[in-house]
Amino acid sequence: MNRFSFYNPTRLYFGKGTLDKLKGELAHRGKNILLVYGGGSIKRNGVYDGITAVFRELGVTAHELSGVEPNPRLSTVREGVELCKRERIDFILAAGGGSVIDCVKAIAAGACYDGDAWDLITFKAPVKAALPFGTVLTLAATGSEMNTSSVITNWETQEKLGWGSPFVYPQFSILDPEFTYSVPRDQTIYGMVDIMSHVFESYFNHTANTPVQDGFCETLLRTVIETAPKLLEQLDRFEHRETILYCGTMALNGMVSMGLTGDWATHNIEHAVSAVHDIPHGGGLAILFPSWMEHVLDEGPAKFRRFAVNVFGIDPAGKSDREIGLEGIQALRAFWTSIGAPARLADYGIDDSTVETMADKAMAGGPFGNFKKLDREDVLAIYRRSL
Repeated sequence: MNRFSFYNPTRLYFGKGTLDKLKGELAHRGKNILLVYGGGSIKRNGVYDGITAVFRELGVTAHELSGVEPNPRLSTVREGVELCKRERIDFILAAGGGSVIDCVKAIAAGACYDGDAWDLITFKAPVKAALPFGTVLTLAATGSEMNTSSVITNWETQEKLGWGSPFVYPQFSILDPEFTYSVPRDQTIYGMVDIMSHVFESYFNHTANTPVQDGFCETLLRTVIETAPKLLEQLDRFEHRETILYCGTMALNGMVSMGLTGDWATHNIEHAVSAVHDIPHGGGLAILFPSWMEHVLDEGPAKFRRFAVNVFGIDPAGKSDREIGLEGIQALRAFWTSIGAPARLADYGIDDSTVETMADKAMAGGPFGNFKKLDREDVLAIYRRSL
C-alpha cells in the first residue's frame, strides 16, 4: 500500500437519542448561531423542534437559512456567506442530509474569505480558514458528516464541482437513525446507491497489498445489499436505518481509503450530468457506474473477479476473470434495478442531444480517473452506453 497519514477530528455521536449531546456541544460555541436546512422535513420529523429547544435553553441568537437544494447551488452559498458576515455568526449548525452539509462547508469557508466563494470551490484561491460548524444528519448517503468533501453547483454556468479542505471537517456530527425515518423511498434508494458508489471509488484501484481495505469495502457492500430490500419493506425499522446510516459514514470518512489511490471518475462523469439536467445524484450514479465498470473492465479483470465473487457470490468455476467480472457487473445492475433505481439516462428524459455538452463539462479539468485515465472519447462512450 501507499504511505499515508490519517486524521479525522470530527466527533461522532451515533445512536438513538443522541440529540441530547447538542446542548453540551453548543454551550461554548458562541451566541450567534446559524441554522441551515433544506426543504422543511426537519420541521415535520421533530428535529427542528429539538434543535430550537436547545437554542432557547442556551439563550443563543439563532438565525436561519432554509431551502438548500438537493444539488446545493452557489447562489444559496453566497446568501449564507453574506448572512454570516452581516450577523457576525460564531457557529453554523447543518440539519439535514449531505446537500445541506456540503452547502454549509462552502458557507463556512466563504465567510472567512474576502472574495467570492466560487474562487474557493474552483481552487482559484486557497481555503485558509472556516467558521466552525456541526451537523445533525437526517439522510444516509454522502458521508459529508465526517469528511472534508463538498459538491456545489453553479447553475448559471452549469458547473457542478467537488472540492474540499481540511478546514471544513465538522466539529461534531449527531446521527440518530430515527431522524432518517421520514426519508422518502426514492431518496432512501438514492442514498444507498450513493453509499455503494463511494465504496466503489476506493475499491477499484491498482494499489498493491490492500487486503484489509478490500475486506472493509466488501463488507460494506454486502451489508448494504443485504439490508436494502429489508429497509425498503419497512422504512421505519430502526435496525435497518441504523445499519445503512453507519455504512454511509464509514464509506467516506477515510477509513476504507487509507493507503490507496481511489478512482473517482464516475462521480465526475455524473456531476456533469447533474449540472446540465439537475437529476438526483444517486440516480445518476446508478445509471453510470455499471457503464463505467463495463468500459474499464479490461484494466483490471482480477479486481472485478474479486468483486463478483466476494460481493455477489458469483461462481467462478470454468470462467475467465473477465467473464466473472462481467457477471458481477450484471449482478450489480440487476440489484440496483430490483430496489427501484434507474438504469438508463432515458429514465430522466436524457437523450443523445446533450451528450457532447456533458462530456465537455466532465473534461473541463482534463483527463481524469485513476483505475483508467479517461479522455473525452472514453466519457462519450460511457454516456452513450448509458442512454
